[in-house]
Amino acid sequence: MPVGTARTCMNGLNALSGVGLLTVPYALSEGGWVSLALLAAVAAACWYTGILLCRCMDADDAIRTYPDIGERAFGRTGRLLVSAFTYVELYLVATGFLILEGDNLDKLFPGARVTLGTVSLAGKRLFVVLVALVVAPTTWLRSLGVLAYVSATGVFASVVIVLSVLWAAAVDGVGFSGRGTTTPLRIAGLPTALGLYIFCYGGHPMFPTLYTSMKRKSQFPKMLVICFLQWRCSATSCTATACCPR
Repeated sequence: MPVGTARTCMNGLNALSGVGLLTVPYALSEGGWVSLALLAAVAAACWYTGILLCRCMDADDAIRTYPDIGERAFGRTGRLLVSAFTYVELYLVATGFLILEGDNLDKLFPGARVTLGTVSLAGKRLFVVLVALVVAPTTWLRSLGVLAYVSATGVFASVVIVLSVLWAAAVDGVGFSGRGTTTPLRIAGLPTALGLYIFCYGGHPMFPTLYTSMKRKSQFPKMLVICFLQWRCSATSCTATACCPR
C-alpha cells in the first residue's frame, strides 16, 4: 500500500535518529570541533546518494532494492556482493542496538533474573533476549504505513533524549561549558569521529524501500531534505552540552 510523505518522513527520521544523537558529542571530543566538517560531508554524501538511488529506480521500474541496482550495474556477481554487504551491515547494526539495549537496561535494573525450569537468564543477556522478543513482531509488519506509527515512538524517544540533555544542562546545573579544554582538531581521533558520524546514517539501506513505498515518489528528494535537516537540528541540540572533555 502506498505511503504518504508525512509517514515516510517519520520512517526516514526514525532510521536516521536514535543512538547516533548520543554518539555525536563523543565523536566531537575525539576529533575536535573541526571534525564537524566530516559530519557535514557524510550527511551530504548520504543525501546525494539517496538522490542517485531515486534516479536509478526511476530509470527502470524493475529496480526496487540495492541488489537490483548491483545486478543492473555489474550482473549477477554485483547482486550477490551488494546483497552480502547490505545484509551484513543491517545484521551488525541490529546486533549493536541489542547490545546497547542490554547494557542500558542492566544499569537501570541491576540484578534482574528470570528462571524457567533449568534455564536461567540474568543481567545483560536477559535484557537482550527480552528486547529481541519485543522488537521481533514489528519485523512482521508488511505495510510501511503501519510501521510509521512504530517509527513515531522512536522519533518521540529521540525528542525526549534531546530535551533531557538540555534539561540537565539548563536546569540541573550541568551547564553548557565543561571541564577541560575544547580542542579544535585532534588528528589521532579523526578515524574514530568519522566512524561514529557514519554510524549516525546507518539507516541508508532503507532508502530504496522508503522510495518504493511512497505514494508521490516525486516528493522523495524533499522528504530526504526534511529528514536530514531535522536530524542535524537534533544532533546540534545534543552537541550543545558537549565541551570536548579530555
